[in-house]
Formats: sequence, structure tokens, C-alpha cells
Amino acid sequence: MFFFLFCNSESARLSAEVFPLFFPHPSTRFTSCLQYFCYSRSLTLHLKLLLYRVLDGWINPPPPVYMQYFFFNVTNPDEFLAGKEKPKVTQIGPYTYREYRPRENVTFLENGTKIFATNPKSFVFLRDMSVGDPEVDRLTTVNIPFIAVMNELNSYSFFLRSFVSLWMRSLGVEVFMNRTVHEVLWGFKDPLLSKIHTMSPEVDEHFGLMYNKNGTHEGEFVFHTGEKNYMDYGKIDTWNGISQMNWWSSNQSNMINGTDGSVFHTFLSRKELLYIFAADLCRSIHLGYVADTEVKGIPAFRFAPPSDVLAPPDENPSNAGFCVPAGDCLGKGVLKVSVCRQGAPIVVSFPHFYQADERYISAIDGMNPNAEEHETYLDINPTTGVPIRACKRAQLNVILKRVPGFPKTKFLNETIFPIMFVNETATIDDGSAAQMRTLLLIVTVVSNFPVIIVGLGVILLVVLIFLVCRNRQRKVKKITTSSNRNNQPLRNGSYIAMSPVEVQKC
Repeated sequence: MFFFLFCNSESARLSAEVFPLFFPHPSTRFTSCLQYFCYSRSLTLHLKLLLYRVLDGWINPPPPVYMQYFFFNVTNPDEFLAGKEKPKVTQIGPYTYREYRPRENVTFLENGTKIFATNPKSFVFLRDMSVGDPEVDRLTTVNIPFIAVMNELNSYSFFLRSFVSLWMRSLGVEVFMNRTVHEVLWGFKDPLLSKIHTMSPEVDEHFGLMYNKNGTHEGEFVFHTGEKNYMDYGKIDTWNGISQMNWWSSNQSNMINGTDGSVFHTFLSRKELLYIFAADLCRSIHLGYVADTEVKGIPAFRFAPPSDVLAPPDENPSNAGFCVPAGDCLGKGVLKVSVCRQGAPIVVSFPHFYQADERYISAIDGMNPNAEEHETYLDINPTTGVPIRACKRAQLNVILKRVPGFPKTKFLNETIFPIMFVNETATIDDGSAAQMRTLLLIVTVVSNFPVIIVGLGVILLVVLIFLVCRNRQRKVKKITTSSNRNNQPLRNGSYIAMSPVEVQKC
């Protein structure tokens, strides 16, 4: 009676609504197992509380996210431009920021099958986790506005390029610039862009690698909730209103595949590839299984991008669409993203050209790639599909090459020049880890409840058979003992009245 009443209560209804959203599974066996647990009001209420915390954790992630910025300081700019030496760089950093990324405007769509959200990010500097003060520390790096303008003029006449070169020199604009870390990262008023702004107001006169990215989001996302198919849980349906991009040269490359990396479907397999859409990379990438691991007592699968993610078309034909224009491809381990960076010759890679062609590594003095420091990976609990530890690492580079009409570039060979790389990390906090362990225990017990019942039934049956057999043995032994006594011959003294007595003689 209690089972029937509670399973039709409001608490059970809410649990049934929330559970498919965050732990959907097509198996009716799993649903039946969950219903078995409706007999325990406290257990189901606890499960509901945990599930709502998962929803709240998706909207307001409790684990702290840290963004570390590392910069490459050029120590020999003059010698490099003169063609006397290859560029020498030293890594400076980290400059660490606490990243806050709540989801806003969360709205369920199409009867709960989809969910709309934006994900603004804000950054707060952490002095005790940084090597110095970004507003004081300076570095010498490539002047990206200069390179962007020069690259834009590459298709114009030699006369025009020469005239613009003289004009930029009069402004004191050079191939390399010396700025504070804060200016390079968060923006400054650039003299070249300021002049262009007076002629073309639509051109912003400020430049920074993270300019206008503090407190802003990367677009409007619509996600699948997994209501129809648990395998679609967390997958992106549209980004900024589109389901396919138009930057690349093939339909496959323009596809928006996978999730945003914050969640995946439940019950992951070691054999599958996980797809993530990275808006900052302007494309989707895939991750493959690497190893089993454990984080704070929670089992996890480690997934990382394989080397074929940034492989050239001759090694991975599916990457041919990322060559724009078609056939204009770079080597292994790098991706040109000019198409979504307003034409600037920007190239992305893993830090220190990890997994890239040796020619890119050897062209720069100071590159030391290794998996421990430069690999991107996700440690995901396979039951829930929730990442419990994440490490995203990416490097920003710029293409330097000789452009006729610009004398400063006459000794340059085409070089992919590193600017900086980021190390974005997050690990589940202790409170969330404890809740996750509890939830996994509940899911394990629930999913194995029929097995437990059958097992207990078998044990009870064996015990019952044992007791019945032992009872039968005792009865047989008692009957046998009684029968043996009745069959024994009469002994003297058994019946005194009938015992023969020998008469003694006097």
C-alpha cells in the first residue's frame, strides 16, 4: 500500500521528470529498477535532491575553474628580423584567473526535449597563483595588428604596400611590440588601429587577445536534453541559431558536432569517440579513450584528442575541409582559423606545438612539447557522463612571412610564431565529489536491485533446503535409534520377576 501511494506522490513525479534529463537510459529494466526503490520515501527524496543539485550544478558549476595564461617573450627580435638567428622565446607565466561561467537565460523548449542557454564568462585575477603582476610585467611579442594589416595588403600592388609600409613606420609601428601582459591580454588602444578607425569607424581601435571577452558569452546555444534519445543528451542542436557553419570548404567540416564539453551522455563506452564543439576553435573536435583513472574516489575514463584531429588531409582525409581555400593546407598539428578571425593570419595548435610537425618545433628556439604539460584531456565518469576533471590547453600563433613592399620582412621565411597558450582546468570539488559517490552508489544499487533480489532468493532457498534436509536427517536418526533398541535381546535384570535364580545348597 505504501509503495503504491508514494509512487503516485508529487515527490516521485518530480524525480521521474528530473531523472531522465540528467541520467536518461532507454532500458525499461533501469526504469523498473528505479520503481522498486519507491518503497523508501527517504531514499527517493534523497535521490531527487541529488538530481536537482545536478541541474543546479549545470547552471552554476560549483567546481572552481582556473584559466592560466602563458606568454612567449621574444628575446632576439632584431637578430631574427635581420635573418641572423631563428627566433628565441622564453615562456613566462602562469598568470592565473578564476573563471566564473554560470548559465543564463535557461529555458526549456519543445516539451522539455531541448534547453536554451547562454554561458557568459568572467575572470578575476589571482595574485597568489601567478608569477607576477600582469599590469607591471612586460613582454616582447608579435604585433598582431601590424601583421593583420600587412596580410590584408598582400593582394594589392607593390606601390600601395610600399606606401602603407612608410606610413606605418612614421607611426612607430613595428613587427614586434613591447607591452604589459595586461595590455596584450585585455586590450589597449593601438596607434595603427586608431588611425584606421578614423577612416573606417567600424574598425575597433583597441586590440587584445581577450579584448571584450570578460563578461561576455560565445553565443546562444540550444542543447538536447536526451528526452527522446539518451545518446543525444547534452548535444548542441544550434549555435547562434545555426546548425551548421559556413566558414570551411566542406559540409562535414562545417558540422556542429557533439556537446560543449560540460556533459556527455550516460554509460560511456571506452570504444566511442566523444565530439566537442569548440567555438573558440571555430570547429568540432573528437576525443578518444586513453586510460581508466580515478578522481577523489570516483572512477573515470580519460579521453584526449588523438593526433589525427589536427592531421593534414594526406593523413586524415576528413580534415580536407579545414583547408581554406580548398587545398591550402598547413602541416600536422596546426589549424589556420583566419576564416573566423576577420582574416587575421591566426593559427591554433596545442602548446609548444605538441603533436605537430617537427619543422614547427625546430623553427622556434624554446619549444619543449610534452604530454604531461601540454595535452588536453577530460576525465569523465562513465556512468553519469559528467566530467570530474578537465584540462583544456590551446596555443595561439600567428603566421609571419615575407611580404614585398615591407622591408622589415625581407629576411623572413614563413614561420608559425607562438604568442601564448592557455591552460584551463577544473576539478570536482569535495562536496560535489561526495554527492557524486552517493549518487553512483544509488545508481549501482538501483540497477542491480533485481539481481540482489534474485541472489537473496537463491540464498534463502539454499538455507531452506539445508534446514529441511537437516530436519529430515534428525527424524531419521531418531527413528533408527528407537528401532535398534526394540530389536536388542533381553538382558539379565531386565525383568526381575522372570529372571532364573539358582538355588544354593547348604
